[in-house]
Amino acid sequence: MGNNKENEELKVPEHFDDSHSSDVWSIFKIMGEFVDGFDKLFKIGPCVSFFGSARTTEGDDYYELARSTAHKVTDQGFGVITGGGPGIMEAANKGAQEGDGKSVGLGVTLPHEQGVNTFVDNDYIINFHYFFARKVMFVKYAQGFIVFPGGFGTLDEFFEALTLIQTKKINTFPIVLIGVDYWKGLVDWIKERMVEEGTISASDVDLFHLTDDPDEAVNIICEFYQKHTLSPNF
Repeated sequence: MGNNKENEELKVPEHFDDSHSSDVWSIFKIMGEFVDGFDKLFKIGPCVSFFGSARTTEGDDYYELARSTAHKVTDQGFGVITGGGPGIMEAANKGAQEGDGKSVGLGVTLPHEQGVNTFVDNDYIINFHYFFARKVMFVKYAQGFIVFPGGFGTLDEFFEALTLIQTKKINTFPIVLIGVDYWKGLVDWIKERMVEEGTISASDVDLFHLTDDPDEAVNIICEFYQKHTLSPNF
């Protein structure tokens, strides 16, 4: 007998099952996460958000580079915000603590989650249930993004920030990619395909910088704020 499933008509209900109507009440939990995050991060003050792979291990060149860069960021008076996890996030929090700076971790509830890394200051741990609420916090109080090699999550944060700045939904702030060898293929594709195809403007490429030098990364941020005011981005 042949399989007739592909010939069956899909039965789409007019509405979702009424048992899911309780989702409406989740708005209060969502609101609570925003209120808590806004309140705590505003009091912490100007920070730089660090992104990169959670799979990068101690001793890796990028781990050590993230650690050094975070230390240099705190030397300039900024705090460091990460997702609070392992890898590049751990390295950045470690560097912030070594520089006697503010080390902030925005954790998120996940299956088998180990909690934030041990280099996040206890007073600066903020945990979230909703990814989207957490992502807002990375952007709202960041005076810059420093992005190390990473996966989908890292790319998500990088491109979302570019989109928000490009569309003027938030204030412009410096975005620095560290890792020329890792990012070069993506940057070349952006320039050679997206710009050439007209899907972005040539000037959009100027919204981010690419370097291997932590001093250059920190200088880009500091030079930007010699001309702009340190403030939340929206």
